[in-house]
Amino acid sequence: MDESASGLNTTRGHFVTTLPPLRLLIATGAAAVDVNGLPPVVRLLIEEASERFVITPRLPSALQWLVSDIDRSTHEADERLDTVLGHLGAMGAPGNGEVDADTPMAAIEDAVNAFKPDHILIALRGADHAGWQERGLVDGVRQRFHIPMTVFEIDRSGHVPAPNLD
Repeated sequence: MDESASGLNTTRGHFVTTLPPLRLLIATGAAAVDVNGLPPVVRLLIEEASERFVITPRLPSALQWLVSDIDRSTHEADERLDTVLGHLGAMGAPGNGEVDADTPMAAIEDAVNAFKPDHILIALRGADHAGWQERGLVDGVRQRFHIPMTVFEIDRSGHVPAPNLD
């Protein structure tokens, strides 16, 4: 079999798979305090992606949203975006991004239409500080876009909780 036709290359008797380019959309409602605290599968996705685009929705509280007071939530989303882009740079995996929309679903929809990702990575706020915007988000994204996704939580302190194996 021709190596180039199979997508496999051999190096000193070892097979190395050549992955197709991966456009990774990162939707984040929270930012980790330390890139080393991210789950290994998340780090692998980020490192292997050929392009990375980060969206941080504003996430106003229900009251802020009702009275159209989004200044504080916009500032928090800007800080979250800066943190995540800094983490990507520290990993040697630079990306671009923007603050978008008041809800994660609207932000993801805008980004999917503009960026055309192959995979969506969603960093949810953990149960200790989740908001109304996350309810039904994962199921909604799965049903609407049919794009592979990876989801994990970040708690209020910026750490990824250990998986619950119960």
